[in-house]
Amino acid sequence: MNIFTRQTRFLAIASLFFILAANLSLWSKLLEIYPLDKPFSINLLHFSSIALFFALSTVLFLLWVCHGRMGKWVLTTLLIVSSLAAYYMDHYGVVIDVVMINNIFETDAKEIAGLVNASMVLRFLVLGGIPAVLAIRYWPASEGRKRELVSRVKLSLWLLLALILSIVITLPNFTGFVKEHKITRLYANPTGWSYSTLSYVSQYARAASSKTVLHESAADTQEVGVHPENELVILVVGETARADRFSLNGYDRPTNPELAKRDVISFKHVSSCGTSTGESVPCMFSSLGREHYTRQKASQYKNALDVLSEEGVQVLWRDNNSDSKGVAARVEYQDFKSPTFNPECDTECRDIGMLSGLDKYIEGHKGKDILIVLHQMGNHGPEYYRRYPQAFEYFKPVCMTGELRSCSQQEINDGYDNAVRYTDYFLANVIDFLKKYDNTHATAMFYVSDHGESLGEKGVYLHAAPYATAPIEQTHVPAVFWAGKHFDYPVSMIKAYEDAPLSHDDLFCALLIAFEMKTKTCAAKDDWLFKNPDVSSTFREKSAP
Repeated sequence: MNIFTRQTRFLAIASLFFILAANLSLWSKLLEIYPLDKPFSINLLHFSSIALFFALSTVLFLLWVCHGRMGKWVLTTLLIVSSLAAYYMDHYGVVIDVVMINNIFETDAKEIAGLVNASMVLRFLVLGGIPAVLAIRYWPASEGRKRELVSRVKLSLWLLLALILSIVITLPNFTGFVKEHKITRLYANPTGWSYSTLSYVSQYARAASSKTVLHESAADTQEVGVHPENELVILVVGETARADRFSLNGYDRPTNPELAKRDVISFKHVSSCGTSTGESVPCMFSSLGREHYTRQKASQYKNALDVLSEEGVQVLWRDNNSDSKGVAARVEYQDFKSPTFNPECDTECRDIGMLSGLDKYIEGHKGKDILIVLHQMGNHGPEYYRRYPQAFEYFKPVCMTGELRSCSQQEINDGYDNAVRYTDYFLANVIDFLKKYDNTHATAMFYVSDHGESLGEKGVYLHAAPYATAPIEQTHVPAVFWAGKHFDYPVSMIKAYEDAPLSHDDLFCALLIAFEMKTKTCAAKDDWLFKNPDVSSTFREKSAP
């Protein structure tokens, strides 16, 4: 009796298509791990066994997700999504993990438009659109539930036997592969992104069902500072900026000409909490720290803005990016991504527009401590040339497309560095704005980017790599500080930390301590953060990027 039915035979052909056409990144990664530099190298055996494992897993996966009348629609969805996943993995070197799935769900229409190009559309049509149409047109009718079930069970048993053999043949190598190259499995298409999607949905559901609890209550927090001036602090959350592209940190291009004229401190060794906005922004405002942060845990605690607001600080979040990722859910929020509020819009709304109307806001909150958070568009890729007005095109020639692989490294660098210069201009304007209030408020500006960016190093572009394997370009971020004459912690005191290892983990307590809040959570850090010019040995034990 033939164990194949028309549907299972169709799925076997579809599996072969996935394996050959949608997994170039997977095969490329495996060849990096097991280079076939010799005709009869042991690597050939290792490569073959791992490749066979992924191929058989693909067939097994399709057998059990595509069946019955709905089978063609499931297969169509897999073909369409996999063609897009394959394009972005192949062209940008990204991996579709839970963090990337989160980014996809939180990406707005404008960001999606920036990622669309002719090459992507062509590949989508060839590897996704046309095969999807064929799948719908030629999906065979079922030969009966019992016949289909028997066929799939028998085929699955044979596939499982082959999977076991592929593992046993090189068991020590397979064990080492699983331990050392866990991320590689996520390049498998469509099983990798399907697994990540299910994991994301599971995490999101758990977070949605969690109850928010007080992390800091009035009993835990007290204001200990005594000063006549109210605090006025502007925190700028940067976007996709790399520490090594700031001339303040030694970069050989003049990317910070304006900040260099002002009395600022550039913290040179700051590591991010994540490699994407959706991960880093809520994490940096949380007290959990990178090692303990999860979306579910964070949903159960109040963040730094919640605590400050609860204690009487007037908190305002202005956003020229996607949104606050939930951080500003319980404080005043203003959207500056459209001309409705942002007066500085040309081809897109500019970060500088977020300063508009702040004088009136401050005037309306006299006698109160104020924290203003400005969330930048910054260096959001891949269309770096859109991130600054034409007048800031200082470095040329510039890559004028989001399809970065079609540009030279110099063109990519020029566009990216021009965007950094615009951030420099923006931050200088923030400082100049605060200087107007230097006699009436305790003023300060702090800037820190959410994550970095890969610009083609080792064939990797953009960001959102799994943190465990992320290149330093995605985790080493710039941070800049400026203080007015009445701020409780003067520049001379904080300068001791400019070469010390810092991270997003420090932001929660830094904000509370900056507003004179003494808390149980930050009690340990309160002994050294901003107050110990010698930088304690405990502090130095933290790992720098």
